[in-house]
Amino acid sequence: MLRFAAVALLLLVFALPLRSKTHKVTFPNACGEVWSAVKDTLGEAGNYTVKVADETRMIATYSVKHSAHVTVTGALRQRPNTVSLNAHDTGCVMEVQSNYSGFEHNDAGDFSKRVTDALTKRKEAPPAEAAKPANPK
Repeated sequence: MLRFAAVALLLLVFALPLRSKTHKVTFPNACGEVWSAVKDTLGEAGNYTVKVADETRMIATYSVKHSAHVTVTGALRQRPNTVSLNAHDTGCVMEVQSNYSGFEHNDAGDFSKRVTDALTKRKEAPPAEAAKPANPK
């Protein structure tokens, strides 16, 4: 019985993270604003590597870097994910297709939180001052 429990636990630990999931978040913001926050988030070179980005369709494929998971060759293990934005009513739905979610990492949840934080920073940032005309003499 103990052997069966150990095998079942190992299967859960290694098999569950391999399932691909779609994580959806609805924002009250326009998709253009959310896309700017997505680009800010993906610009964090320590966390992500952008593979493909389509500005007009607001879709990006990126890899998540996790330095704690070093492969035998010494390279960082990267997991591909996709983010897409779709207008919905007065807001925007962000869908993150994540290939990994487990005990140690939640790629879609972490990405969604970072996008939300980027949106908050954008709202809190003071607006850029308009260029003042030169004083006529």
